[in-house]
Amino acid sequence: MELTTRVVDITTLDTDAIVNAANEALAPGGGVCGAIHRAAGPELARACAAIGQCPTGEARITSGFRLPAKYVIHAVGPVWRGGGEGEAELLASAYRSALRLADEHGLRSIAFPAISTGIYGYPLGQATDVAVRAVRECGERGSGVQLVVFACFGAEVERAYRDRL
Repeated sequence: MELTTRVVDITTLDTDAIVNAANEALAPGGGVCGAIHRAAGPELARACAAIGQCPTGEARITSGFRLPAKYVIHAVGPVWRGGGEGEAELLASAYRSALRLADEHGLRSIAFPAISTGIYGYPLGQATDVAVRAVRECGERGSGVQLVVFACFGAEVERAYRDRL
């Protein structure tokens, strides 16, 4: 499994799937979530509403609709509460759940944003540690995903991922 970083608008990537940093209601939100919903079109919100809820640490999959990516995997990361309430395990679980869905659908490439580091307040360094470790572990267990892109919304985020890769 190849892991790479790019400073890029995740909605422009033509990977098999992009990951949405989703909320439990799978409703359009701000940040990455809002950008993905805007780029995919209103069909994405309807598909998410049909799914319903998604608990923190889990993921759900929909079509990519108007996006270059064929699928959107909606992964719900935790809100940062200081680190003592299982946040690391929940965040790792969100990454593992997204990769499990990718495997179930035969996907070979996937792009992740920095889940939970925006309005959910997860410290960037700690979140990237968890993300890289969880993705590498999935690769070591034999995931069929061949390419993982950590889609970074700025140079600081990309540096954090590069330092861990």
